[in-house]
Amino acid sequence: MKRLLFLMLIGGASLVGLAPTVSAQTTDTTRTSKPQLNTAPPGGAPAPRQPAPVYQPATPAPATPAPASTPDPNVPASRAPYDPSRPSGLDLPQRPGVAAPAPPLRKYFLYTNFGLGFNGFSGYNQFSASLAPAIGYRFSERFAAGPGISYAYNSYTFGRGGPTIKTNSLGFKGFGQFIVYKEFFLHAEYEVTKAEVLGYDQSGNLGIFKRTVRTPLAGAGYRTRFSDRAAADIVVLYNFNDGFDDIYGQPVIRFSFLFDLK
Repeated sequence: MKRLLFLMLIGGASLVGLAPTVSAQTTDTTRTSKPQLNTAPPGGAPAPRQPAPVYQPATPAPATPAPASTPDPNVPASRAPYDPSRPSGLDLPQRPGVAAPAPPLRKYFLYTNFGLGFNGFSGYNQFSASLAPAIGYRFSERFAAGPGISYAYNSYTFGRGGPTIKTNSLGFKGFGQFIVYKEFFLHAEYEVTKAEVLGYDQSGNLGIFKRTVRTPLAGAGYRTRFSDRAAADIVVLYNFNDGFDDIYGQPVIRFSFLFDLK
């Protein structure tokens, strides 16, 4: 009996000594087997945080100017295609890069001249003065022509102490001008005049006779402008009729005034 109790005491002590160990093992097993949450992203260490993108407004591309269009001179402005840079169809001179349009060509002009001439022939001297107004028409910027009338005064002197005879003549003419270079031009005229000229009668007496005289003239001149509508010319002409019935002398120097009409 005593031996049985002794064994039971020893067995109980052994169980009591083993209890902390089992409990410790159980606690360690419980702690070891508890799952742990993995907060790291898969694939390694987390990437560094990127800064937020900054908004950049789009910059418009520079506009390419439209090529300048040259209007067709054969197409009237009313039928020309629409040009946004010329909404009215006209080139305004105040716009940069646009040349001022040329002024319109004035077709008609008043052309009057005052002429002087001197000639010596067969022992007598001749002084002449003429006035010849005309209306001119410009066929182009360089060529003009027109009709007119002419008046000529002549004074003939026959040597020292000789008689002095005066005549008056009136006629019609046509003229033409061609501008060669800038203000230099060629000038030609043809006149048909009911003239008073010197002549001898059947008895050999010197007198004044009326006849039709044709006078071609040609030469060159220079023009000086006072404004866009007024100018003055000086013209030197050769008289192709320098015979006895000449009414102008040789050479013929004329001072002319030009005035553009509306």
